[in-house]
Amino acid sequence: MRIVGGDNKGRALTAPSGTSTRPTSDRTRQAIFDMLAHAPWYGRDELEKALVLDCYAGTGALGLEALSRGAEKAAFIERDRSALAALRINLDICKARDRSRVLSCSVTHPPRAQEPYTLVFLDPPYGKGLIESGLRALARNGWLAQGALIVAETGATEEFTPIMPPSEHFMPTLTPEILCERRFGAAKVTIWKHSSTFP
Repeated sequence: MRIVGGDNKGRALTAPSGTSTRPTSDRTRQAIFDMLAHAPWYGRDELEKALVLDCYAGTGALGLEALSRGAEKAAFIERDRSALAALRINLDICKARDRSRVLSCSVTHPPRAQEPYTLVFLDPPYGKGLIESGLRALARNGWLAQGALIVAETGATEEFTPIMPPSEHFMPTLTPEILCERRFGAAKVTIWKHSSTFP
């Protein structure tokens, strides 16, 4: 597993032993960032000023890839101890400590955010409904910026409806427009924008 683009291209990342962490493959990560860089609804300029939130971060590969490609800073949420140890090693490998924050907690029970984030990755264990529950918790606690781009990875056959959860103002849950949905082997990536107001 390596960083596939940007300043740290080629740097090898470490991963914890066992099966508790399932890192996004290099191929899928490359495809995601190619889409982000060239999409009419995002683009390289947006990526280079992004505040990135990597949820269910595991090794931190998605957030570190964003930093390598110019994102301003990143926060990583992970609670597995072995994954946290690997994540911290990877931050050192990529010399990214000064632009990163690591939170050892559950995505479904995060602390209050210090600021909202504009690019949010969610790559939880498949089939447990953790995208929806995680997004609701993040929105309640101020982690999602208005118009934040949400990039969610699920199992390829997993039934999943993207949501715009109620914000701290307790507005009803809305169903957003899907900007992109692609399958990569056993994985499916779905992208949409968060809004805390009615269209």
